Amino acid sequence: MFDVIDQLNHWRQKDEDLAITTVVETWGSAPRPVGSKMVTTRAGGIAGSVSAGCVEGAVIEESAEVISSRKPRLIEFGVADDTAWSVGLACGGRIKVFIEPGCALDSIYDKLNEDISQGIPFLTITYLDGPEDAINKKLLVEPGGGQIGDLELPAGSEKIIDQALEYLEHEKSGIIQEPGGKSLFVDVQPIPPKLIIIGAVHLAVPLVTIANTIGFNTILVDPREAFSSRERFPDVDRLIQKWPDEAMNGILLDKSAYIVVLTHDPKLDDPALMCALKSDARYIGALGSQRTNQKRLKRLKAAGLSEDQLSRLHAPIGLDLGGRSPDEIAISILAEIVQIRNQNL
Repeated sequence: MFDVIDQLNHWRQKDEDLAITTVVETWGSAPRPVGSKMVTTRAGGIAGSVSAGCVEGAVIEESAEVISSRKPRLIEFGVADDTAWSVGLACGGRIKVFIEPGCALDSIYDKLNEDISQGIPFLTITYLDGPEDAINKKLLVEPGGGQIGDLELPAGSEKIIDQALEYLEHEKSGIIQEPGGKSLFVDVQPIPPKLIIIGAVHLAVPLVTIANTIGFNTILVDPREAFSSRERFPDVDRLIQKWPDEAMNGILLDKSAYIVVLTHDPKLDDPALMCALKSDARYIGALGSQRTNQKRLKRLKAAGLSEDQLSRLHAPIGLDLGGRSPDEIAISILAEIVQIRNQNL
């Protein structure tokens, strides 16, 4: 949803008739993952993608019918081997898409935008195959269990919500079955992962650049204004010129947070690690040799951190790729972060 929301908002503000297509199931070498979206309008506007181009034309035709009828459609497409090669795949696959009119979002639209703007993860639940009175209805659910929408779930819905929230925990969308046998699509919208960098050192420059390209929001923390300037870091999403303990108290350190500590200066590193290792951040790493890290662990233990908390620290930071340049070290750090993230999803 994040990659099409701006265009979707623009078209809704103009009262454009539109359809939203979502990949709900895949087999084989499918071009796009479950949850991928494409929005099309009656006037021919297109945003997003559900297949890297190989079935988009057919989806557009089906979307036009959905816009006219205002009734959703569940359609399966095969991607033949020869077509797969043309879009960069090694072999063919199949995808199932759910196409629904824009009005299906009406009951949750304001809340959906509010959660996206505030960085709150959420999921939506939609019937894929009935019942008839559930057409174009949705339920939006937040991690704490808050719900809004016009979709009414059947008896035993507590189990459905619990199962849906497990999908959100693992940041994956998918299909679940309700007690009556009907299929429900759980469309998960986790907040984008954030890379929190402590220390505006030279290594932080390629870290910001590479992290941005793979979908992380980047936050740089350093009180030294001569180092943490927009001139040095024009592409960082958020620049905080405060001491780490003060700055991190204003950042949500949940499972979407990945923290790297780079300065080698205990006055900056240790307060940051004290905050990070007590938080729910998914990854915490610190730059330095084995010897440096042993000294660091002694200081942190003396400051009150437990062995369990200290065991969460990745140090020396990054996968051992044998690199030496700042760019290569940045790649090794992000490789470890991506590995940890995918292992935990």
